[in-house]
Amino acid sequence: MTPAFHFKILDSFVRVFNEQSLILLGKINKHITAGNDFDVSPWISRCTLDVICESAMGRNLNAQNEIDSEYVQSVNKLAQVVIKRQAQFYLQPNLLFNLSPDSSVQKEALKILHGFTDKVIQERKTAFAEEKKRGLNKGESIDDGTFISKRRHLAFLDLLIEVSQDGDALSDADIREEVDTFMFEGYDTTSSAISFALFLVGHHPEIQEKIQEELVEIFGDSDRPATMADLQKMKYLECCIKESLRIYPSVPFIGRSVTEDTIINGFNAPAGSSVTVCSLFIHKNPLYFPNPEVFDPERFLPENAQGRHPFAYVPFSAGMRNCIGQKFALLEEKTILSTIFRNFSVKSLDKREDIALVFELVLKSNDGIRLHFTPREKNA
Repeated sequence: MTPAFHFKILDSFVRVFNEQSLILLGKINKHITAGNDFDVSPWISRCTLDVICESAMGRNLNAQNEIDSEYVQSVNKLAQVVIKRQAQFYLQPNLLFNLSPDSSVQKEALKILHGFTDKVIQERKTAFAEEKKRGLNKGESIDDGTFISKRRHLAFLDLLIEVSQDGDALSDADIREEVDTFMFEGYDTTSSAISFALFLVGHHPEIQEKIQEELVEIFGDSDRPATMADLQKMKYLECCIKESLRIYPSVPFIGRSVTEDTIINGFNAPAGSSVTVCSLFIHKNPLYFPNPEVFDPERFLPENAQGRHPFAYVPFSAGMRNCIGQKFALLEEKTILSTIFRNFSVKSLDKREDIALVFELVLKSNDGIRLHFTPREKNA
């Protein structure tokens, strides 16, 4: 899977990030024209769903404009079933779950989601075969030995199809499973990260001003879309995203299987048992993050992060099974946040101590993220 996240492949997705960010911008403008302060999280979620759908499957879902689409509703229904099943122990055994009404909801949602993915897979395989005949999908070896297609734009699905052509490495069911994993892991996590970053920056005008100064240095008064080079220059914004993920990690709990008997703080975790690593608590360790409840992006400046234990900060997990999509996520978050901060100043309407955190599939605010947007004047 690694070639799907190579720098040259990720560069091709910046166009998707920009296009969907502009649609989001229009939605925000529509709300503030009506004079409303509003919960931004569902709009961010639809934006990131459109991003990951086009990136993973090469298909524009248009979730931001068609909020009642069958696919979007199925994603939400399935997520609610998973959350409910996690929370209610008697639904966890398959026998009891299959007797519940939620089983029917899940089957119907999966039928719609799998049907959509299966259709796209067949369309992309047909297109791939046609391109192969015309010699359009020959590959090239790049500087680190990775082999990628010469086609201008590749969805993750295309890469899965490519590696499955010779030797039948993956069946259609395998490919669908990988694409569905990208879809579910790649939209709600980034949505949570972006929403909480807006929330935290919205409490700190001085930090927001530094972000906007950095963006003015990069873009001036131009409205041009961000390039990969622009995104790499957003050092301070990146620090803000990392600090936000420290305080509100999108995935606050990470499950792992113990492969050998291990002593942890005097307790024996025997081989074969399961452990839960809680990044929400790890990130608040004052040994590595003094005044851990303070939002301080400068913790992640190179000179301040030097020498920090590599496992003191694990928003994308760590080790062999860390998140393969973390570079993709960071670029997407930079694009969407920079688009917002180039056009608006943001103020959070709720205090940090007043929001109730809930862990659904990802960490969220139970009452959403309420923000006030003020359009920025050019040449101000």
